[in-house]
Amino acid sequence: MQNILNKAKLIRMLIFDVDGVLTDGSLFLGDDGQEYKAFNSRDGHGMKMLQESGVDIAIITGRESKVVGMRMQSLGIRHVHQGADDKLAVFNELLGSIGLQHEQIAYVGDDVVDLPVMRKVGLAIAVQDAHPLVRQHSHWQTPSAGGRGAGREVCEMLMQAQGTLDKMLAQY
Repeated sequence: MQNILNKAKLIRMLIFDVDGVLTDGSLFLGDDGQEYKAFNSRDGHGMKMLQESGVDIAIITGRESKVVGMRMQSLGIRHVHQGADDKLAVFNELLGSIGLQHEQIAYVGDDVVDLPVMRKVGLAIAVQDAHPLVRQHSHWQTPSAGGRGAGREVCEMLMQAQGTLDKMLAQY
């Protein structure tokens, strides 16, 4: 675990996939074609605290959804990349624009489409119910499943490693 915490100390940006990570992967589609997703409110608060602690957050997701855009806007997340058929290409473009090194970035994924990016970052994280190959290629796995608090666990682990968690929680 110390190796994971050492990697976590270096992280300046955390990238999340959405479906299966910030949601449980379920897609609810109405007869009118409207898409619905359920996000965990504790994940959202963890993301806000992490940003306040100085770690930026980005989203790279293969699907495109208005609700994702609205949720990320409400959390103050500026780097939102939807409809990413090639997540590695989007990651490389993002990396070029933010001026960080690979080892300063963590990525949270759940499925094989996340592997190309997970293999490039300094800290690759799989949610507890991720595909076995994703778990195999991760540095750390969350105790909880995607959409069930895994996002909060990642945020708190990073803040703990960087010595900012107690300060973030002390305000409550």
